[in-house]
Amino acid sequence: MSKLLKPWNFLLTAQRTMAVRRYNWNNEGIQYPGFKYYPRYNFRYPDFKDPPYEPSKLFRVQRIKPLKGVPYYEKKILEEFKLDGKSSEVVIIKNIPENNQRLWKVKHLIKICPITFPDGFPTDTRGTYLKENGELCVMKTLESPDEKLKLTDEFRTKPDRMDGDTLRRDSRKKWLNGW
Repeated sequence: MSKLLKPWNFLLTAQRTMAVRRYNWNNEGIQYPGFKYYPRYNFRYPDFKDPPYEPSKLFRVQRIKPLKGVPYYEKKILEEFKLDGKSSEVVIIKNIPENNQRLWKVKHLIKICPITFPDGFPTDTRGTYLKENGELCVMKTLESPDEKLKLTDEFRTKPDRMDGDTLRRDSRKKWLNGW
């Protein structure tokens, strides 16, 4: 069959002539430990500055997708974070570059909330509650003052106070004698 009789395939010739665009990102972005940050400023927004942001120290992480059909290397990362149990379980993870790299690899399987401290950083872990939105609330506990402690001690050591044994005997006598 000659070239003249073959149908001309313009799609193949168009694909061959297309040039592949290659971008050089070497000098772009700001290198941080473990990742590269590309800020928004460019020729459209030359004076754009990122707003000041204080990163949280801890993350509240919860698995939202099932483990079925997930590759073994992603399951291994979830096991290291103890997220291989129920999907309702929550873990608290430190915000460090090593953990952030691993969280980035499984970000499609988990929900990450930064933990904030609206009542200030707690000194004691008792009486704290972690909400679903990442707020760690400190519940105030009532502390007994010294006066109340003194009064209860005086009441217990009072000589005219009846003890439990005397009250039991008296109640039993009244029970046995109807009137």
